[in-house]
Amino acid sequence: MTADDAEPLLGPADVRRLAADLGIRPTKRLGQNFVVDPNTVRRVVRTADLQPDDVVVEVGPGLGSLTLGLLSAVDRVVAIEVDPVLAGALRSTVDRRLPAYADRLEVVTADALAVDGVPGPAPTALVANLPYNVAVPVTLHLLAALPSLQRGLVMVQAEVADRITATPGSRIYGVPTVKTAWWAAATRAGAVPRPVFWPVPNVDSALVRLVRRQPPVTTATRSEVFALVDAAFAQRRKSLRAALAGWAGSPAAAETALRAAGIDPMARGESLDVVAFARLAEAGRAVRLPS
Repeated sequence: MTADDAEPLLGPADVRRLAADLGIRPTKRLGQNFVVDPNTVRRVVRTADLQPDDVVVEVGPGLGSLTLGLLSAVDRVVAIEVDPVLAGALRSTVDRRLPAYADRLEVVTADALAVDGVPGPAPTALVANLPYNVAVPVTLHLLAALPSLQRGLVMVQAEVADRITATPGSRIYGVPTVKTAWWAAATRAGAVPRPVFWPVPNVDSALVRLVRRQPPVTTATRSEVFALVDAAFAQRRKSLRAALAGWAGSPAAAETALRAAGIDPMARGESLDVVAFARLAEAGRAVRLPS
């Protein structure tokens, strides 16, 4: 029995050997921190609450650490990898270490931020170790582009996890929180220690669980709500009456919209949940000056 047969998941030596064979050096530009601990992979797969018939989208599979853990747990894994060298090597890694499940893998060489669909059956779950520098944009984009996704578990920088899962009134509540809440309920699902990555990052990581829900009921469009959210937090220390003056056309128009939505004009953006933002965007249609 070979080492690969005994343990299909990648350990530290396996990851470094694969990287050396491919001439890969992890880069900050691509946010590459590879998972080198099999127990962490098992924990992620277990925490994701996956079902055997799930179709999982994985972003940034890298050398395949998490991919190998997912393949034996679900019906199909669609791995989206922007680095063509890594994308090309992923198939051979799976063929060698987990041949019985190799037919469950689909590799898509693409930037996840440009993906508007994936081949094969509709994906049901997102499970990924997301590059720190694009974690929020990628999550929001995929929730929008892949409406069949019903849940997810993403590994992100701990500070980002805190922002995504913050509650109204919190100091760190902001744009990522509200925009994620448009699509899904987000909760923290545990911390991830630094030593499970190579190279070891200089920040902490955490898991965030996502459960799809319907957006707020409103006549305002998502783009209108998101533009309002951006405006509200661009000057977060100001009252909404002042912060939204540019959005509404004037401070007086902003106050009119806020009162119509049942919101105190002297409140700040961090006091509003996504439902209130949707209600305000709808009210704002009646008072905003033509652009």
